[in-house]
Amino acid sequence: MKLETYTRGTGDRTALLVHGSMSSHETWHAVGAELVRRGYRVVSVDMRGHGASPRGDYSVAALGDDLVDSLPAGADLAVGHSMGGVALSLAVDRLRPGRAVYVDPAFRQPPMRADAGERMRQLFAVADAAHVRERNPRWSDADVESEVRGFAAFDPEFFDFVAAEVAGNDFLPEKPVVPSLVLRGGNSVTVTPRDGRELEGRGFTVRVVEDAGHCVHRDDLPGFLTALEEWL
Repeated sequence: MKLETYTRGTGDRTALLVHGSMSSHETWHAVGAELVRRGYRVVSVDMRGHGASPRGDYSVAALGDDLVDSLPAGADLAVGHSMGGVALSLAVDRLRPGRAVYVDPAFRQPPMRADAGERMRQLFAVADAAHVRERNPRWSDADVESEVRGFAAFDPEFFDFVAAEVAGNDFLPEKPVVPSLVLRGGNSVTVTPRDGRELEGRGFTVRVVEDAGHCVHRDDLPGFLTALEEWL
């Protein structure tokens, strides 16, 4: 599937940015601006079922294939957050970026309750800016506003797919295909310390932004950029 992509900057280096579930390319607004300032051309994407991209059948393999169909190969840097990190891990052998960064990737998620999809739909029904701000007090106003827009443009059937096919399964890569950093939030349970040690044993570099949760780049943008410094 061809996804909606967005390009900013005219630098001679290219960075690819892939968002996570229930979000859109807008989650990267501050990171993209910083990369442009550092001389990158930044290409971000709306995954299927998100933002302006088409809906469709949902499978883990399709998420990786979509990136290959939609993003340029041979970029200098590729960054994927959460489910976007899983998708990137399945596409990295074909996209072949110079470096890959997986931000709190959803490689291992515990099984979800049978009513998880319905509970998420109930959350969407009340997820206005005040609700998002209450849950994420450290986010900028732009982060809050983009999250609300992301919810409005999200296909809830994608969450049903995550609950059925991602939760409870293991997508931890066997080894890095290119030099790879896993960046996890110190307050997040998505990548556990044990997972981090296992990833290091498999050849990944692992760093922690201590005061961040799952959305590392929005919880602590300066800490996120500092952790990435040698990878940019």
